[in-house]
Amino acid sequence: MTGADGTALRAALRELRTRLDVPDGFPAAVLAEAAEAARAPDVSAHLDATDLPFLTIDPPASTDLDQALYLERRRHGFRVFYAIADVAAFVRPGGALDAEAHRRVTTLYFPDGRAPLHPAPLSEWAASLLPGETRPAALWRIDLDPEGRTMGAEVRRAVVRSRAKLDYAGVQRQIDAGTAEEPLALLAVIGRLREEQETARGGISLNVPEQEIVEHDGTYGLGYRTPLPADGWNAQLSLLTGMAAAALMRDSGTGILRTLPVAPDGAVARLRRSAQALHIDWPHHVAYAEVVRSLDPAKSSHAAFLQECTTLLRGAGYSVFEHGVLPTPAVHAAVAELYTHCTAPLRRLVDRYAAELCLSATAETRPPEWVLQALRGLPKEMAEGSRRANTVERECVDVVEAALLRGRVGEVFDGYVIDVKEDRPSVGTVHIEDPAIVARVESAAPLPLGERLRVRLTRADPGSSKVLFAPV
Repeated sequence: MTGADGTALRAALRELRTRLDVPDGFPAAVLAEAAEAARAPDVSAHLDATDLPFLTIDPPASTDLDQALYLERRRHGFRVFYAIADVAAFVRPGGALDAEAHRRVTTLYFPDGRAPLHPAPLSEWAASLLPGETRPAALWRIDLDPEGRTMGAEVRRAVVRSRAKLDYAGVQRQIDAGTAEEPLALLAVIGRLREEQETARGGISLNVPEQEIVEHDGTYGLGYRTPLPADGWNAQLSLLTGMAAAALMRDSGTGILRTLPVAPDGAVARLRRSAQALHIDWPHHVAYAEVVRSLDPAKSSHAAFLQECTTLLRGAGYSVFEHGVLPTPAVHAAVAELYTHCTAPLRRLVDRYAAELCLSATAETRPPEWVLQALRGLPKEMAEGSRRANTVERECVDVVEAALLRGRVGEVFDGYVIDVKEDRPSVGTVHIEDPAIVARVESAAPLPLGERLRVRLTRADPGSSKVLFAPV
């Protein structure tokens, strides 16, 4: 695959940053405060848990490591130790660093770099759970029964030390080969049990092949990545912690939940029509979640349907509750349980607040005033930050697609129609396998949803981030 490079791509990414008002560097006061915090984090209330041999599992190039895990088999089940970077040990409420985090809300990822939530001396060094380094953490201890059901959970401040930084492919190889030591081998055991628990409660995790930007020798291309089983097992630990956190908040009477309404009947009916067009068997008596779990993302038609299924996840948001009165809805429909975001505080603002609420709930104390004062404004802040992050992700892919195809206008490609607009069936989305492109297609006649289609590239403009195809 030929990589996209050159002035057009770089100029388009610069324009995208400007148009979306992406911060360029940090103010001097923020950097000074971050440097001071990195030298002397507040660990006065932290227990010593450096004897536990934690490990992290992240993409190979990641340096902002939020989570570390250590798993044990117990006489009557399992114990999960899950360490989450303790950002509050570095960020002073009301300070310049705190204000800047509220302005940014989330880390934004671009092909040629990132706009981090916190300065690199914190997010990629002092607060990151890097191997061989002692770091402050919110340390979760979650006990599971032999079937993987939660029996008890608590979280306390501790200093921890990761022993190894692993990546998903390497973890998968070790587990498949049977060479993983027990703490890592238990990831598969506990992960599968939690997947069974997810099925039992009616939850669903979408194993959707991801279109991803690939950098190689200074050029950028696109590929499709189907998540490995290890991705799913690791995600189950994050979900487990998010559900445990939500339960603690519920019991304490104060919290912020990640919520998702149940999809309306019309959305499910549309999904059924997509399944029919894609030749996917979906009997009326079979639940949506059961159908999804039966799919093989390596098959083009199944991958297309999984992509369509993501439409049922739209509408997720954050809901605050106080005085024990839960919001409506309170449950995240895809998780099928109370749930909150709490495992990525280096990259997402709300997680720092969720950690404080859970630490207070475990200690049976009132949450800090700085948390309570900010709580009601967080849903709006997170909604705006999430919209910007989603826009950045989508438009970065669009820019790279356009740059990759620049100069190939008029060429014909083999594609697969994965979406068609209900109100305009002549407009839809086509999935090109080589190069890995997902783009708009326009026709004079209704498009054949779920069918292969030869298409001609009619537009590829990195400056406008636009790629357009038409049937041959």
